[in-house]
Order: sequence, then C-alpha cells, then structure tokens
Amino acid sequence: MEWKLFADLSEIAGGRTVSVDVADDGSEATVQDALDALLDAHPELEDRVMEEGDLSSHINVLQNGTDVRNADGLATTLHPDDELALFPPVSGGGCWHPVRIASPPRSTSPLPVEP
Repeated sequence: MEWKLFADLSEIAGGRTVSVDVADDGSEATVQDALDALLDAHPELEDRVMEEGDLSSHINVLQNGTDVRNADGLATTLHPDDELALFPPVSGGGCWHPVRIASPPRSTSPLPVEP
C-alpha cells in the first residue's frame, strides 16, 4: 500500500510517497491498518499525526480522493488499488500586498449603446 504525504508530513518522513506493508491475516485491511503500518515505519510522524492515541482532528486522510470521515473513518475497508493520502490543513500562500489606485476613473458617464 502506498501513502502520499503532503506538506511537512513528507519532510518528516523523508519523501512524498511511502510504501507500507499491510499485514495479510485473512481479514480485510482497513485504513487504520495502513496508518499503523505507516507510523511503524516512520514513528517520527506520530507526534504530528496522532493526538492521545487518535488521529488528530486537523489531519486529513483521503482514500481515492475522498475523506475517510465521509465513509467509515479509519475503519474504512481497503482495496488493493486504493490510493491513500495524508495531509495537514493547508492555508493560502504568499504575502498579501495592498493595492493602491493611483487615480480615479477618467469618466463616470455610461458607455454609449449602439442600436
């Protein structure tokens, strides 16, 4: 199973994609199983991703582009071709620069309308 990691999570894990082995014990694997495997492989992610043993509320987990919170959460069943993504909230980029209008509009009269 492959995880795509974004923002600081990819920096912490040392890459944007991380492959993990989800144990095949005959039962259906879940997103929780894949998350456990990711955290086992990269324990340095745990402080950023987990909060008191649960997934932090500010961390998003997507399965095939859909937030798992809209399915069965971390108990969502995995399929072999699923794509998993893990990312923190992302806010806008760059700096805000004020814009100054140098002069008022030249004319306030409406444009002529041709018949």
